[in-house]
Amino acid sequence: MNQPPKTKVYLEGRYRKLVRDLPQTVFYCPDCKGHPRRKRKCARCEGFGKLTRESVQELIAWPTCKLFGTRKNKFHGAGREDIDVRMLGSGRPFILELIAPKHFDVDLAELEAEINRRNEGRIEILGLHWSEKPRVAILKETPHAKEYEALVEVDGEVDPARLAEIAGQRYDVVQHTPTRVAHRRAKKDRERWVEFVSLEPDDARLRVRMKTQHGTYVKEVLSGEDGNTNPSLAALLGVPCRCIELDVVAILGEEGVPEEPVRAPSPFGAGL
Repeated sequence: MNQPPKTKVYLEGRYRKLVRDLPQTVFYCPDCKGHPRRKRKCARCEGFGKLTRESVQELIAWPTCKLFGTRKNKFHGAGREDIDVRMLGSGRPFILELIAPKHFDVDLAELEAEINRRNEGRIEILGLHWSEKPRVAILKETPHAKEYEALVEVDGEVDPARLAEIAGQRYDVVQHTPTRVAHRRAKKDRERWVEFVSLEPDDARLRVRMKTQHGTYVKEVLSGEDGNTNPSLAALLGVPCRCIELDVVAILGEEGVPEEPVRAPSPFGAGL
């Protein structure tokens, strides 16, 4: 006898990640994969099953699942930032898929406030609202340009006139798959555009503001990774460069302007 399909609930919003060293989704140990039996003897994670204690997904899902009466969930993001990269500005769109919930009478405005209260200074969610399954594909498949701010270490003297020449310019770059992601990405060349909005000296460093096409490996645009990205900021300046800190400051829409979060409507009768 066929079992009836499990009920699913979809919640959509945007998240801001205000700290580094926090992954977007559950960071399972690559050796034991978090398996209940295998993790007990796993030397890499020492029985924890994960390589980080928390993730954006878990910080949002834990209080949400409790209210909806389920433990099972999936997290769908409009792309993802590296674990050491902050997600600032108006945040990154996401959908939390709740599987087989038992309760449905949940005030999303109160839930959003509770999540933000629990995680003050770490993450913040904006515009939490009801969504539906077709939005998942739209969220994951729609390409978004990004705006970043990077702190770059520079090994050598930089000509201020050269900085002025590069600022405001858009370059077409070719990127070979970086070494750091070669284990999970096909090895090939990718063509992307990069625009250096501003380059401001900061002692022996540069504070770089830049916009990039969807799918650009930003750290390699700065360092060049031994010529795997060409041109790179290091090649344009003629000195070695290394990204020390990186922040996503905006998810850009089709017109190249920052997207704003959807604001959930107020409950009926609010303000009376």
